[in-house]
Parts: sequence; C-alpha cells; structure tokens
Amino acid sequence: MPGTMNPYAHAILGALWTAALSTLGDWIWARFIPAHRPVYGLIHGAALCLGIGLALGVAKGRALRAAAAGAAIGLAAAGGYYVLARFVGYGAMFVLWMGLWVAFGLLVARGLGEPRQTTRSGWTRGALAALGSGLAFYAISGIWTRHRAGGPDYPYHFACWTIAFVPGFAALLVRREEGRNRVN
Repeated sequence: MPGTMNPYAHAILGALWTAALSTLGDWIWARFIPAHRPVYGLIHGAALCLGIGLALGVAKGRALRAAAAGAAIGLAAAGGYYVLARFVGYGAMFVLWMGLWVAFGLLVARGLGEPRQTTRSGWTRGALAALGSGLAFYAISGIWTRHRAGGPDYPYHFACWTIAFVPGFAALLVRREEGRNRVN
C-alpha cells in the first residue's frame, strides 16, 4: 500500500528490482540472441519499462496502471532508439534513456500521484531523474563492451544497474518535504 513504506525504501527496492530485470535481460541477450534485431530491442524495452512502471506503481498504489503505461513508455523509447540511431548511432541510447525517465516523471505526477501533481512537477522530477540516471547510465555503459575474460560478470552488471536506477527512482519517489522534519 502506498504510504506504508518509506519512499527511500521504495526507491532502493525499485532500483534493485529493475537492476535484477536488466541483469536478466543482459544474460538473455548474451545467451540466446545471436544477432541484434529491432524486434528483440522492442520486446526488451517494453519488458524492462513494464518493470519500472510496476515498481513505481507499487509505490503509488496503482501497480497495473503503471505497469501498462511503463510497457508503452518502453516500447516508445525502444522504437525511438531505432529511428534516432540511424542518425546519431549508439548515442541515441542515452537520449532515449533520459527521455523515458521524463515520461515516467509525467506518469508519476499526472497518472499515479495522490493527490495529482502538476505537469510542471512531472517535468521537473522527470528531468532530475533523467539527469541523474542518465549520468549513471553513461558511467556504467561499458558493461556491454568491456567484458572480463570468460564473458560478462553478472553480479557486477547487477551492481552497475542498481547504480544506474537509483537516481531515477529517488527523483520520482522521494519528495523534498519527506527529507525535512515537519511539525503538523
């Protein structure tokens, strides 16, 4: 139920959950997908963002709505990647990574917030999530290209993904007022 768990805990658990999904995705890509095809990327994006939406929705008490919206955000982000990558290459991944966090910011503010937050709040929180998570995502992006001898190190992937997701979840779930002592 929303409000029964500390928002910091929701942010950490959301990051851990999504890091586990991302690590599973890395394993599936490495083990079962011999050649990259856009259909796999679209499925991956939709599934991963369904997981992000689910984590956000659990925190806000609207899991199914958020999961469905998350899948749509992921499908749009993955599709956008394949369009934009034709023009800017691999860098499109970072642009769309940040874009999906802005979309999740709007979802949390306008579709999941209790009470509903302003669109401006959604843009602001989404931009903070995009900036923090975008920088972290860039910092860990070598996990696909700099493998150790013997292949990917999945515990390391999990740790990297956790680092990449924490800023996004924190920006969307932790409000300034919760960090201060308030007197009612």
